[in-house]
Amino acid sequence: MPDRFPPIEPYRTGLLEAGDGNRIYFEECGNPEGKPALFVHGGPGSGSSAGPRRNFDPEKYRIILFDQRNCGRSLPNASDPAVDLSANTTDHLIADMELLRTHLGVEQWLLYGGSWGSTLIVAYTHRHPERVAQVVIAGITLCRREDIVWLYQGVGRFFPEEWERFRDHVPATERGEDVFDLLAAYGRLAGDPDRGVRERATVSWLTWEDTVVSLEPNGKPNAYSNRPEANKVAFVRLCAHYFSHAGFIDGEALLADAGKLAGIPAVLIHGRFDLGGPLTNAWELHRAWPGSRLEIVEDSGHTGSGTMGAVSRAALDGFARG
Repeated sequence: MPDRFPPIEPYRTGLLEAGDGNRIYFEECGNPEGKPALFVHGGPGSGSSAGPRRNFDPEKYRIILFDQRNCGRSLPNASDPAVDLSANTTDHLIADMELLRTHLGVEQWLLYGGSWGSTLIVAYTHRHPERVAQVVIAGITLCRREDIVWLYQGVGRFFPEEWERFRDHVPATERGEDVFDLLAAYGRLAGDPDRGVRERATVSWLTWEDTVVSLEPNGKPNAYSNRPEANKVAFVRLCAHYFSHAGFIDGEALLADAGKLAGIPAVLIHGRFDLGGPLTNAWELHRAWPGSRLEIVEDSGHTGSGTMGAVSRAALDGFARG
């Protein structure tokens, strides 16, 4: 199996009307008669890109990608402060995925993604188990309240100066009582009508995200702040919107009810050095999901590595053959 499959272009793209004024971008690549597979991007708000297409064998897979509400090429985009995010929750995203599946005439599909995408995949699989053939997820997160507190406060024990800068960007009078109030305040700043206020809040947030992954042995330097300018504000607004509301999901229930997913083959992939989403997330989900397989990648953190990519491709190739 090659390191990565060659670059490939979509044979179909579209904007799917999803209600509430939302139009969801989607694309299809690879073999139209192949095994349907949906890539679910992270963030929230990262949007999809050309890179994940290359993890699928284009001769075996009908590769489907989409941009979640208000990010990437979906419309309207959260970088516009006038865009209302009240109709953007995990339930809305699950409904969008089902709408897309129906629109494309897919009976069952493999789900592949990571980070926030793993939370959304597990939530969708709980809601629609009969529609999920297999699951491959990397960098597992569950959006339990403790997970969010760890990412946006607890990791500060390793980076105390940087965390204080992240916290102190929000005036003390607006920080509230806990980290969820702090994240909500960032959401207000990133959606402020004043462009300068939005940009400064965005830089502060992305600097913290870059700090969290900065110790990874094979990580991508400035992985968050290097994203295209047009996507940065949308990413921060959507992250703050979701994580200040604990992902609009009961992460504890996702884990506690994972026994109900028995019979759905799953490969869970996690980097040993994932500081933002510790390995215990993957370990606990693996223990709770009967028949799942856990692959621990020894040279990787949250942003991945060559080894993590190879493990993901091996899992996808195995399911294509199976």
